[in-house]
Amino acid sequence: MINVIVTYTVNPGFVQANKANIQKFLDDFKNLDQSTFEYKVFIKEDGVTFLHYSNYINEEVQHEVLNVPSFKEFQRLRDESGLNGSHKVEILQSII
Repeated sequence: MINVIVTYTVNPGFVQANKANIQKFLDDFKNLDQSTFEYKVFIKEDGVTFLHYSNYINEEVQHEVLNVPSFKEFQRLRDESGLNGSHKVEILQSII
């Protein structure tokens, strides 16, 4: 199992657009085999910091999910919005 947390902070003016872009790829993820991965998105109390939590049964599934066109478009738009070095990817190791 691969578990990942990604956090980043967007400019306040980009929050609504980011939420809409996230909804697009989450809708597209519904067309994939939901039993092979989990993907959840949260926004922190500050209203501008997003947290994406995902887990995948293997690298093949991770690759399939992360290459959905709407997800790649979300990433492009997010990155172009100006993250000011806030983008952080953490791989979690299970202790069980």
